[in-house]
Amino acid sequence: MGLFDWMSNLFGGQKPPRREAPRRQPAPIPSRPLPPPFQSGNTARSATPSPRSESRTLEGLEVAQFAPLSDAEASREAKALGRPTWASPWFGRRDLIPPTSDPRTVLIDRLMVSEGLTTPEELAEIHAVGAEMDRVRPDLAHAADRAQQAVARSQQERARRKAEKKVAAAERKRLRAEAIAERKRTDIIFLGRGVSRGLSQRESNAEKLELHGLPMLSTPQELARAMGLDIKTLRWLAFHSEAAASVHYVQFTAPKKSGGVRVLASPHRKLRSAQRWILEHIVARIPVHQAAHGFVAGHSIVTNAAAHAGCAVVINCDLKDFFPSITFARVEGFFRSVGYSGAVATILALIVTESPRQRVNYAGRELWVATGQRVLPQGACTSPALSNLLAWRLDRRLQALSHKLGLSYTRYADDLTFSAAQPLGDKIGYVLARVRHIVQDEGFLLNPQKTRVQKQSACQTVTGLVVNHRVGVHRATVRELRAILHNAKRTGLAAQNRQHHPNFAAWLQGMVAYVRMVNEPQGARLQEELSSLQV
Repeated sequence: MGLFDWMSNLFGGQKPPRREAPRRQPAPIPSRPLPPPFQSGNTARSATPSPRSESRTLEGLEVAQFAPLSDAEASREAKALGRPTWASPWFGRRDLIPPTSDPRTVLIDRLMVSEGLTTPEELAEIHAVGAEMDRVRPDLAHAADRAQQAVARSQQERARRKAEKKVAAAERKRLRAEAIAERKRTDIIFLGRGVSRGLSQRESNAEKLELHGLPMLSTPQELARAMGLDIKTLRWLAFHSEAAASVHYVQFTAPKKSGGVRVLASPHRKLRSAQRWILEHIVARIPVHQAAHGFVAGHSIVTNAAAHAGCAVVINCDLKDFFPSITFARVEGFFRSVGYSGAVATILALIVTESPRQRVNYAGRELWVATGQRVLPQGACTSPALSNLLAWRLDRRLQALSHKLGLSYTRYADDLTFSAAQPLGDKIGYVLARVRHIVQDEGFLLNPQKTRVQKQSACQTVTGLVVNHRVGVHRATVRELRAILHNAKRTGLAAQNRQHHPNFAAWLQGMVAYVRMVNEPQGARLQEELSSLQV
């Protein structure tokens, strides 16, 4: 039976069971010295007081108080207490040591000594500690109270600062939202990944712009005002997205003479209007190289071919993927070179370029996904004029090469033509090699399948016109038109539509006007015959 079970039976009024084994003797008291308050006047043990216990005093406490008890004495003293010992206010508490003034505590201590669980010296030291704890407990309670108050004040201060920070953060958030809204309303700082790096630069070169007679524009707001748009619309027109639900172009294909199809992109109304403004107020005011004949006012395929009429050798070259070779970066660099700031140059370049796109279905949505970088689209009104301006260095270098070798050079869009009044002999290979190197150095590529060397002994053509002796339309084409007009006098025009043109009369009228543009007398005679049929 354990000590606490035995004490429960003892203090509960039950008689302790008889022990079969001899009673265990209490543990011998060690010879450790006791503090002065615990030394008995009648004890024969003499020891030197411990320095650790000299400051402790516990009046009325002697070692004899913890003398061992027999079972009968313990039962007798427990009954003398008059009520159950478990009702003691000290029982079960772990925050203090019961004092020796409590008879129940003394009884329990003596029983513990009787069972050999402790010694009187250890009990004396324990109660000395308890007395010291009782003495300092009010101070500890006061200190704990002050600590709690300090913690409360600290928490209140932290709560106050937190509330102030929340208010300040909310105010900053509000001001930032207002600033962002105002900036979105009046400025453009982002137009898509990979194309927005120049938007922070807002200084234009006034001298260069004045030299070319261009409008002075430095910021997106100034550009929007000049174009008659608001910032929101300008941002919408210029924004670049890799995957867009809608685009600003309608794509369609047209057959090529050489086979295959050509992908064309027609801009929607608002973008077309913005591109037309850029063409009229900026691009068209910058002069192109004199060798360029395509998309230039006052020039045509006739002026391009006339420069090579009656020559001994005519060399034709073709630039592969001419418009797709002119990328967004090159267009932006061009607008910067004429004096515009990075912000204006970026927006202008985004408006006049577009990425090739493919329609896909993803997660139930139809998206137009970019399959390449932004380039000049075939179908925008600005693309031809910009291609001439961006090919200026190419024209200058090829013109210099031609002048050095005694050649004539012209360019009509992507068609390069060189001619020589005298036979070139073995110099033709050198000319083609130099042309190829210059073209590649300027960021273009030659199409080797369309490179032709034409001598005067065969039919020489430039941009579809014969130039052996003078500029003219192919003899076969003129003969076909004459045959149609002659036979139509007997059978009517509809019967001569052997190629099934959708609008044969309009086609015939266009062909006659084409011949008249190249050769006025020849075309005038054909026009008279056509007019007589229509009457």
